[in-house]
This record gives sequence, C-alpha cells and structure tokens, in this order.
Amino acid sequence: QVQLVESGGGEVQTGGSLKLSCAAPRMITSTFNANTWAWYRQAPGKQRELVASLSSGGGTNYADSVRGRFTISGDSSRKILRLQMNNLIVEDTAIYYCYTRMFNNNADYFGRGTQVTVLS
Repeated sequence: QVQLVESGGGEVQTGGSLKLSCAAPRMITSTFNANTWAWYRQAPGKQRELVASLSSGGGTNYADSVRGRFTISGDSSRKILRLQMNNLIVEDTAIYYCYTRMFNNNADYFGRGTQVTVLS
C-alpha cells in the first residue's frame, strides 16, 4: 500500500507564499524516481483539477492558472514531492492532494490532502 502524507498547508494573505510537501515514507527511491507525480486541488463546489505534474524524466507541466507562480519538484533522496506556491490569490484556495501513478502497474494513489486558504 502506498502512503502519501501531505503537509505545509495553511492560511496566507493574498500575494503570500506556501510550500507544500508530500512524503512517501514507505517507497523505495527507485520507485519514487520511476513514478509520475502530481499535485491536484479541489475547491468547494468544484471538481478536482490538476495543478502541476512531474514525470519520471523530470519534465513538468502546469495548469494555466498557476504557471509562473507554482513550481513542482521532487527530492528523491528524501522521497518528498514539493509544490512551491508564490503570489497566491484567493482562487488558489482549495484542498491540495498529492498524487502518484505507479510505474509498474499504473495504479493511482492520492494523499488525504492539505488545506490551503488564501485570504483577501
């Protein structure tokens, strides 16, 4: 069973920054490196949406709404996925979920989420 544990959420004023982390403590490093990773978010009353993704080759992709403000990165030595969020706006308020797709069987896993609230 894959365990993903998010942290780093909280309240911040418009224009502020937060850094989210997602730990995968039971995952071996080679699996961490081979998997696809992403951050999703779900705002109240809305569907879950893809925010940013990180491929096994290191390629990144971002939603138009966050490009230039958010940065996804992986620390394979610590098995941690991060999302640096700068210049936050009220519309970024949501529960943020860590996601991974296993390289060997394409199984999908989500963490339990961490709340991000941006105050106007």
